[in-house]
Amino acid sequence: MAPHALAHHVVLVGFMGAGKSTFGAQFAAQVGRRLVDIDREIARAGDSIAAIFERDGEAAFREFEAAELRTALATGERLVVALGGGAVETDEVRQLLTSAFVVWLEVDAATAWERVRHSNRPLARDETAFHARWERRQPLYAEVADAIAVDLDGIALAAAGVHVESGSLEQLGWLIPGDGPVELVADVHVAGIHGVEAQLALGDRLVAVHEVPAGEPAKAAAVLDRLWRGLKIGRDGTVVALGGGTTTDLAGFAAATYMRGVAWAPVPTTLVGQVDAAIGGKTAIDVPGGKNLVGAFHWPARVVIDPALLETLPDAERRNGLAEVVKTGLLVGEPLWELSEPQQVRRCAAFKSAVCLADPHDRGIRNQLNLGHTFAHALEAAAGYELPHGEAVALGLLAALQLSGLPDQVALVQKVLQPTKPRVDRDLAWAALGRDKKATGGRPRLVLLEAPGRPLIGVERPDAEVRAALDLLIAG
Repeated sequence: MAPHALAHHVVLVGFMGAGKSTFGAQFAAQVGRRLVDIDREIARAGDSIAAIFERDGEAAFREFEAAELRTALATGERLVVALGGGAVETDEVRQLLTSAFVVWLEVDAATAWERVRHSNRPLARDETAFHARWERRQPLYAEVADAIAVDLDGIALAAAGVHVESGSLEQLGWLIPGDGPVELVADVHVAGIHGVEAQLALGDRLVAVHEVPAGEPAKAAAVLDRLWRGLKIGRDGTVVALGGGTTTDLAGFAAATYMRGVAWAPVPTTLVGQVDAAIGGKTAIDVPGGKNLVGAFHWPARVVIDPALLETLPDAERRNGLAEVVKTGLLVGEPLWELSEPQQVRRCAAFKSAVCLADPHDRGIRNQLNLGHTFAHALEAAAGYELPHGEAVALGLLAALQLSGLPDQVALVQKVLQPTKPRVDRDLAWAALGRDKKATGGRPRLVLLEAPGRPLIGVERPDAEVRAALDLLIAG
């Protein structure tokens, strides 16, 4: 079974009324893939589905389904496919689905009946037969499914290989794909809090544990070198990273480069990590020239997000993560920061999962996730990486929103995040900003907002305006 859909078609299966067509269209738009709705393709090619059932019977319709699915899965582009509820009863269809990433959209029989009872579906005319059909198909959906979802966010998370569930640390042993050996890389502080539970959950698969410094010092070349030297797994092994964003950045880069790439699975323990840093396969270390300048794209085999781990998070770390929640809310156009923390985690993780699936190598719409970060990284570099990332992002958002001409959003960020201006060298910060990874010819390309929910990517502004916005973030 595929752990995620990065290199696969996404096929939605499920009973009548599960929302396959609706969610399929929405998800396809999110990830920039074409939707193929099998029922609609059949109807477009000739008679309506009801007419086919009336004239030729269900068996003939199932043959049409298999043929349309075969054609769709043979195409070279990655698709989102909405499959009719009964297609899984066909042996050929179940075999074809082994080459795709299959998400089962669950719906209970009573809800499904209420949704479709007044439609013209040929198999939704008798309630008793409807319920019997629902019962018969449940094991078949379970057989073909790589993941289960009930809503749009669930589809995005499943397709990205992101598991969000309180208590999932205890399930780590079976959530990590494969059956090969595992090495655990843990932040030294986190290891003392959650390390034993993680080791017990990994069980016999665990062959070694590596502790790394907490915070930004983990992302140093010397720490990476020690980790490379200490790893023992072969190509069949998996690196599991337990900690915040710095730990997952380091361990992910080690996994990307060790033996030319081994599987890895981040288990983020901070709000920053759960809503942002651990998702999407970006890995990196810092070098004297700047933050995250040496790294690789290496998609995780699984991201295991346990919101319950945030119960031990210090308030300062929670404020760091809230900056990323606010950033995501500005991009989505919804006040996600007003949700409960578990809801914040799920919504933000789903949004980033969809964006990264659409642009896994950060060459297009994924750039929007850099909102506020061009300024943030410059401030962090000028502060010798002693400025907390969330504090830097909060300040960066102020600059980006000011340049966007959105004073109401500037005020909102100030109210929600209340960032404090750091005392850093302005010239050092400006020089670091010019070295930003997305700069062109030394000139930064910014992410701004036309309005909440409407990001603008790759914006260039006169140096004087950008410098003035940066200077306003610095104390003194």
